[in-house]
Amino acid sequence: MTKTSIDLSRRKALQAAAGLSGVVAGAVSLSALAATGAKGQAKGGAGAQAGTLAPVTDLAPRPPMGWNSWNSFAGTINEEQCLETAAIMAEKLLPFGYDVFTVDIQWYEPDATSYSYNPNPVPALDAHARLQPAPNRFPSAREGQGFAPLAAKVHALGLKFGIHVMRGIARHAVKLDLPIEGTPYTARDIADTSSVCPWNPDMYGVDMTRPGAQEYYDGLFRMYASWGVDFIKMDDMSRPYDAHAPEIEAAAKAIARCGRPMVLSLSPGETPVPRGGHVRQHAQMWRISDDFWDDWGLLAAQFTRLENWNMWMGPGSWPDADMLPLGRLALGDRDTKFTPDEQATLMTLWSIARSPLIMGGDLRYLDAATLALLTNPEVLGVNQNSTANAPHFLEDGLKVWTARDERGFAIYLALFNLAPEAREVSVPLDRVGLVGSFVLRDLWERQDRGDVKGAVSAQLPGHGAKLYKLTPLV
Repeated sequence: MTKTSIDLSRRKALQAAAGLSGVVAGAVSLSALAATGAKGQAKGGAGAQAGTLAPVTDLAPRPPMGWNSWNSFAGTINEEQCLETAAIMAEKLLPFGYDVFTVDIQWYEPDATSYSYNPNPVPALDAHARLQPAPNRFPSAREGQGFAPLAAKVHALGLKFGIHVMRGIARHAVKLDLPIEGTPYTARDIADTSSVCPWNPDMYGVDMTRPGAQEYYDGLFRMYASWGVDFIKMDDMSRPYDAHAPEIEAAAKAIARCGRPMVLSLSPGETPVPRGGHVRQHAQMWRISDDFWDDWGLLAAQFTRLENWNMWMGPGSWPDADMLPLGRLALGDRDTKFTPDEQATLMTLWSIARSPLIMGGDLRYLDAATLALLTNPEVLGVNQNSTANAPHFLEDGLKVWTARDERGFAIYLALFNLAPEAREVSVPLDRVGLVGSFVLRDLWERQDRGDVKGAVSAQLPGHGAKLYKLTPLV
């Protein structure tokens, strides 16, 4: 069967750092420290603080953590591989908070083979134009059971169950003109055949001005609820954002009506920063870039994006820098191209900026070094519990972020070297809004480094990072 080939990232890879419009948060204010009576106090710094936004919902109070099949299986994962991977995840990652297991794209495609798409797909469908798990890949889905049996087994492991879905309605359902459940309308009545995904041939958009359109989405999410789905990664949504906004709203409305809490994650980016207010009203996660893979240029570009999105980050509202391409990738063909130092930079940036942590590598080949990188409890604590996260701009090639711990007492300090050569850096504490004396702890090494006053100095490897906790001396 002829396939249409695309690059590994599903879409054209990013070539340069982003130039997003929007506000970049300034120096963090740690005035809460003064109320503790600590000797190490913050100067009255000004600037936007993440975490000051009122939550829209109680879904995703912290950045979601989990695993997704795309980086390691493309669109090919089957039921046996899901269960094997979920068991490993429950044993090795769940104790550290990774609890969302997600089946990525084309679970409905009987002939999925790689990172390419069938130009004329014949997906599995029910009688009401809704995609179903391909029974040759997911045998438990036969007889109309959908993902319910697999979700039940994933839930039994203590995990949440997530699926990837595409915006719109299946082109094959439109060809067959299948009826929309509970309405006199059909797939052709609601499809917008001019609205197509530029990189995937499976779907048409839905024209939300037509009768039956919202009913289609309502029925779709009722089905997902009956399966036991907890997490929806909805693709071809965030770009172009304004064109797809009616379907973003429709999906959010359908989730609210379906009777089951579901986190909604929108993909791909770049989501435009000026639409931050709209997107956080309708989703709990949204991608800030195109697909992220193990390339230093892509990682360097995420700094600017996370800086620009920082003002919109807070409980229930998580700008998503994408999955963690670590360990074994790409259908087992290779291991990550990131060096160990770049891997530490990746985890440090995602943690201090509070991006969701979704592992993408094949857990069946999870090595000790990658496991240690993913499960450092002190680093994960920054991702899950820090507040007042903010970037600072001190000099070229050096990136600096600060945050507070959950109590508002101690300070986190992340230092990043974007240059390929190692460098010695000294960060004056008053430049990041701090005065006083502190106990310095290296979170990656999980060791105290003595007392500091005035500045923090560090030797940073090329493309490397340090993450510290500064506790005021009292």
